[in-house]
Amino acid sequence: MDARLAARLAELRAEHGWSLGELAERSGVSRSTLSRAERAETSPTAAVLNRLCAVYGRTMSRLLSEVEAEPALLVRAAEQPRWEDRTAGFVRRSVSPPHAGLRGELVEGRLTAGADIAYDRPPVPGLEQHVWVLEGALEITVRDVAHHLVTGDCLRMRVWGPTRFRSEGPEGARYALAVVLP
Repeated sequence: MDARLAARLAELRAEHGWSLGELAERSGVSRSTLSRAERAETSPTAAVLNRLCAVYGRTMSRLLSEVEAEPALLVRAAEQPRWEDRTAGFVRRSVSPPHAGLRGELVEGRLTAGADIAYDRPPVPGLEQHVWVLEGALEITVRDVAHHLVTGDCLRMRVWGPTRFRSEGPEGARYALAVVLP
């Protein structure tokens, strides 16, 4: 999947007619990081993918779905795409991948104990998200307000600016994320 993701990132940049320098300027990601990601020398972090998605006007799930096979109506658990940011301690499983004509998707997120991921902007301004904590404790900061969630809690939000997801428990956190395009 990393090789297909690298190829798709290069395609998107070419479709927009941008040089690596122009994309670096628009996204705030260094040219060298972009170059390595497009050549599949490194897998981009969640934060880097989020910045690129914002520039390209896509959710992360939509970008990842573009590098997968044609979406099916039924997605068996064993076939649900996983993506991992080992550096951040984050695993993302696309339970119900995005599909043409549908605005919603369902994602399972797992954060290791102490994992802390900050997104400087939403991939799509006004993105609707519902975060349901399935296991553990999670702190989500939206608009400089920290929300402390434990198993069973759900936070509903529209994302316009920076957000932060931090695992608060000794065992990490597992959550369901429903994403709805505006």
